[in-house]
Amino acid sequence: MNTIHTHIPGYPRIGAARELKSALERHWKGELTEAELEEAGRSLRARHWAEQQAAGLDYVTAGDFAFYDHVANHIQMLGCEPARFGFEPESTPLSRYFAMARGAAQCSCGHAHQDGAALEMTKWFDTNYHYLVPEFSAETRFHLTSERLFGEVAEAQALGHRVKAVLLGPLTFLWLGKARGGFERIELLERLLPVYGAILARLKSEGVEWVQIDEPILGLDLPPEWRNAFETSYWQLNQAGAQLLLATYFSPLEENLGLACRLPVAGLHIDGVRAPQELASVADWLPAHKVLSVGLVDGRNVWRTDLDAALERLAPVLEKRRGALWLSTSCSLLHVPYSLAAEQRLDPEIRSWLAFASEKLAELHALKLALTRPADAEAALDAARQALAARRRSPRVHSARVAERLAALPEDADRRTSPFAQRQLVQQKRLQLPVFPTTTIGSFPQTQAIRGARSAWKRGELTAEAYAQAMRAEIEHAIRRQEELELDVLVHGEAERNDMVEYFGEQLEGFTFTANGWVQSYGSRCVKPPIIFGDVARPSPMTVEWAAYAQSLSSKPVKGMLTGPVTILQWSFVRDDQPRADTTLQIALAIRDEVRDLEAAGIGIIQIDEPALREGLPLRRSRWDEYLAWATRAFRVSASAAADSTQIHTHMCYAEFNVILPQIAAMDADVITMETSRSAMELLDAFGEFRYPNEIGPGVYDIHSPRVPSQEEMAALLRKAAAVIPASRLWVNPDCGLKTRGWEETERALRNMVAAARELRREAA
Repeated sequence: MNTIHTHIPGYPRIGAARELKSALERHWKGELTEAELEEAGRSLRARHWAEQQAAGLDYVTAGDFAFYDHVANHIQMLGCEPARFGFEPESTPLSRYFAMARGAAQCSCGHAHQDGAALEMTKWFDTNYHYLVPEFSAETRFHLTSERLFGEVAEAQALGHRVKAVLLGPLTFLWLGKARGGFERIELLERLLPVYGAILARLKSEGVEWVQIDEPILGLDLPPEWRNAFETSYWQLNQAGAQLLLATYFSPLEENLGLACRLPVAGLHIDGVRAPQELASVADWLPAHKVLSVGLVDGRNVWRTDLDAALERLAPVLEKRRGALWLSTSCSLLHVPYSLAAEQRLDPEIRSWLAFASEKLAELHALKLALTRPADAEAALDAARQALAARRRSPRVHSARVAERLAALPEDADRRTSPFAQRQLVQQKRLQLPVFPTTTIGSFPQTQAIRGARSAWKRGELTAEAYAQAMRAEIEHAIRRQEELELDVLVHGEAERNDMVEYFGEQLEGFTFTANGWVQSYGSRCVKPPIIFGDVARPSPMTVEWAAYAQSLSSKPVKGMLTGPVTILQWSFVRDDQPRADTTLQIALAIRDEVRDLEAAGIGIIQIDEPALREGLPLRRSRWDEYLAWATRAFRVSASAAADSTQIHTHMCYAEFNVILPQIAAMDADVITMETSRSAMELLDAFGEFRYPNEIGPGVYDIHSPRVPSQEEMAALLRKAAAVIPASRLWVNPDCGLKTRGWEETERALRNMVAAARELRREAA
């Protein structure tokens, strides 16, 4: 009989009521001291460990908590903070940590520092979580410089918990970083491994039974030198004597399966949701004395687990192995909301189909009971069966009207009337914009007044008309400020929008919403993803009234702002009963209808944001072509309803796009805006080499940092851009929307941006 244990790779950090967000923002405002912030973190960790223990897990996980980002934790722990954050004596580790994330101008010591740009941010594999990118040079040295992990382990032990610590593996840490100065990151491995060895030895000496060491890059197409480095690295790490549970997730192992199974570690965790087909092979390959941890409960989505199907997937493992078997979630529960307990207003039928983080702990316990005490698991298994059957037969899931429209969609529904060169001439004649036209990405600061009005309206304390009047006043305020700043293309500011995906989902059929289903995106930034449970359709226009009102206030063009179909898909919890491509096309048809209505209302520029296009790429390149074919077609379907004279923009941010430039070009947007300031315009080199054919707006300042760059900094970035992209095709804009910034810093930054554009115009003339 197998020895069965349960654990999870990680738990949500933000708390049931976003306590972490509140504490962080109060600290950044100076309302909470470092000591008080640390106490808030201790309280959250204690509560999360208690919940894991109460749910029957055999181990609680320590080391998964972060005040901003777990990769940033490792940067600091391994002593490789960039030198620009090594402040004077009054700085503290926590102030340097937040400086890496937010820019040195906001360090807790209260002093301004030069060259304080925050670290780059990009997506954590194919999720919507953002991590801070480590910076490496040939001179980088590593040292154990933070006690935080050991302190958290000691906290858990003092509370009586059986502890499993978690670390990001050394090869994945290097892979996720960025090399500066023409060398390969893998060259740093020999310097890094001794520090990891010291961490592991210390954890063992402090009584930690297991150390989960995450190497998700084993699910990628690795170069030979990276694959070859695993065996020698883990032979060295094994000398520390700690029991290592090597964890992979998000992707099948494929050619790395044999490698993962033979590494000198005590156990292996695999993603049984993303790679169920590999369970039997792993059971064959993994030596009997090693622990096998199988992620049977989906850590990336919110649907209840089909427990019978999970047990069926596990059958070949049980048949072949008699060693220790651990049951787990597929990956960290960081990617799902905290608990359904706060969702009492959610539609009861749909609520019965869902499981958030705390409910997934109960599912793990039910799976363990099904294998160890079957009679005790019968009630949980029956409840899961009933919920699954009810969802399958619900008439709310499938729409004959949507199916008919999809079937009638012509093959050429994804093509604009004319090629870009012809459209560009027509648009230039209509819009009459200067060279280096200035604009913003869409949103302006969501002030307390805006949020207060929205909350009052939702509580019934403000009538719909009073709320609409308040939003119209905010839109006029945004338009007037943009005119004062002399921006060339305006936006209405999105005051009426709670979130760029949620706002649209609330107006589309097939979506439902939670009251507290928050998920961390980065730092204190949390999102509340919609849940797509059924076929998607647009009952009525969603943005036309606001866009038309904004355009009526100005003679300058005002962009209509839409979120693209792939981003709505990626940033939602998506139904798992049909292909994602089918759901995306349904959303694309809804956006297509909105494009037509905006155009009919006189809107001459329409932006369809697709920041999640790159994020949706499968982690294996062999699956890219299929994904990119349906993803880019969905964008074109949504945009192709526009006439030649309507300029279609798209926006992308915080991801590596240079590997899919042909597909981005195939989207055929008239203008693409993107994040480039944190990387000092490096991405533009790839666009220049590729000879990207349409217009480009490289972001000239980082909106995720409160630091306001000077006119000179922005002008320098624009000159770099103009060296690779013709000036006639360059736009000037921030990296992303300005929703999270304040008006004072926003105006200062935009004033500098407009001045930089004028400077470039003079130089071009």
